[in-house]
Amino acid sequence: MSGAVERHVFEYALLRAVPSIERGEIINVGVLLYCQSRDYLAARVSVDAARLRALAPDCEVRSVEDAAVAVGRACDGEGPAGSTSIGQRFRWLTAPRSTVVQPGPVHAGLTADPAAELDRLHALLVR
Repeated sequence: MSGAVERHVFEYALLRAVPSIERGEIINVGVLLYCQSRDYLAARVSVDAARLRALAPDCEVRSVEDAAVAVGRACDGEGPAGSTSIGQRFRWLTAPRSTVVQPGPVHAGLTADPAAELDRLHALLVR
């Protein structure tokens, strides 16, 4: 079939701020997207300080921002993640952890443009 757009499998996970582990409440602060066939791994992060403080007035917003930004740096291969493949980085970044920024479950889909899909998911699920 000519003119068909080639679509690629991608995986994504939300990044969730958990300002108070005891209360278990979360706020989405970013999205990670991995597309193996396009050799693509990236994160989009937006931390809404007012929403965090409404949920947990004593939340250290700067700590949440720093943790979320660190995920983006790991996607880019900075730090210890730099010596691993992007697939290994995605798996490491989406492994369950008990920190102020935690990954959600991994979901999959199809896309022709991983970067545009990341922007779409970020706008829909985080902003």
